[in-house]
Amino acid sequence: MSLRIIHQPLELKATLAGLRQNKTIGFVPTMGALHSGHRALLQRSKSENDITVLSIFVNPTQFNDKEDLKKYPRTWDADLALADAAGVDFVFSPEFADMYPDHFRYQLMEKEFSQALCGKDRPGHFDGVLSVVMKLFNLIQPTRAYFGEKDFQQLRLIEGMVEAFFMSTKIVRVPTVRESSGLALSSRNLRLTPEEIQLAPRLHQVLIQAVNASEATAQLQSSGFQVDYVEDLEGRRYAAARLGKVRLIDNVKI
Repeated sequence: MSLRIIHQPLELKATLAGLRQNKTIGFVPTMGALHSGHRALLQRSKSENDITVLSIFVNPTQFNDKEDLKKYPRTWDADLALADAAGVDFVFSPEFADMYPDHFRYQLMEKEFSQALCGKDRPGHFDGVLSVVMKLFNLIQPTRAYFGEKDFQQLRLIEGMVEAFFMSTKIVRVPTVRESSGLALSSRNLRLTPEEIQLAPRLHQVLIQAVNASEATAQLQSSGFQVDYVEDLEGRRYAAARLGKVRLIDNVKI
């Protein structure tokens, strides 16, 4: 099957409905600016399913900062080339008006874990994430959906949503893909200056070496990061820190 691009939600739903009867569907949701971390998700999906669907949609409802949304990298041609090389069957790339005909009057919320960590610094962020993922799951009804562990808080919240709403999709965790320096791959890395790229791997180094969260915070600040948080929670150390105008997140087991 050659790569097919679909823009309309109901066209996607109707197309997949005819294929779902006797085939498994793997789904990788993204906001584009694809990199090797996304490639790992797609390769996992291809190895475990008959059909792989990739979504590319920069979802405005999960941005609490309009400037951040405006500057989010968009690399459509390169994204399609990566998707085609990875053997993706369908790329779904909708417009905001088609995904939110209600203008986001209806929202999905989680009241506890989404308020901590990134949720504390980015109010409403996870409402947008959960709402759009629910919409995508309803349209695609994937057998399996693939998420990287770099966004571990997001991963946990989506797993909880699937469980809470008795959804049949299996959430597959895929380990974080890193540069040889240890820097977690992220679309936002494209916005780092050459000097910031040299410093960015320090985030992961500190997280794995520091004795506790307070020490990690101090080391990152002394290295030149503006720290949003470092917190140890349920056997995992979470962090968000800024270099210039770019916000980096990472997490490690402790």
